[in-house]
Amino acid sequence: MESNWIALQQQAHQEFSARLAHVTSWDAPTPDSEWTVRDLVRHVVRGQQTVPRLLAGRSGLEARLTRAPLGSDLQAEWDTYSALATAAWSEAPADAPVRLASETVTAEAYLREQVAEVTIHTWDLARAVSADESLDDDLVAAVWTVFEPQKDALEASGLFAPPVPLPDDAPLQARLLALTGRDGR
Repeated sequence: MESNWIALQQQAHQEFSARLAHVTSWDAPTPDSEWTVRDLVRHVVRGQQTVPRLLAGRSGLEARLTRAPLGSDLQAEWDTYSALATAAWSEAPADAPVRLASETVTAEAYLREQVAEVTIHTWDLARAVSADESLDDDLVAAVWTVFEPQKDALEASGLFAPPVPLPDDAPLQARLLALTGRDGR
């Protein structure tokens, strides 16, 4: 696997962990009006639970159906599944096929998607818990290369709120967040 993306995955997980340490109310709202902090963290942890299974060749459905139920200590669950996902990424060949729900992609493409997801949700968590919202510049630049080419598909997918209008000279983090329907101002 390309070492730069492995390092970015580790950085994204460190950033999420740092924000997770600030949680004082699991029922606090997040930028996604349908999720509490608990919902957001569970979503991210569940994603990490599937990583080793998908990288081992299971289908998206098999990976989801074989996940263990999460316990109530979401910090401990994150620590466990973050470590397992990180270990799986370090062993995965970049060109290994990964069978997601809707398509088969390379492990490298899936890694980029996972780095992007954890990075964006790190900002969501930071906003929800009033922690530092600034993201690592290298992470932001890398995630921009994932999301910007897909901007039309992202908007059409319904997975994100509509993009937030910003000037082209806005900081890259603000533009990245805006692209995913988040207002970082």
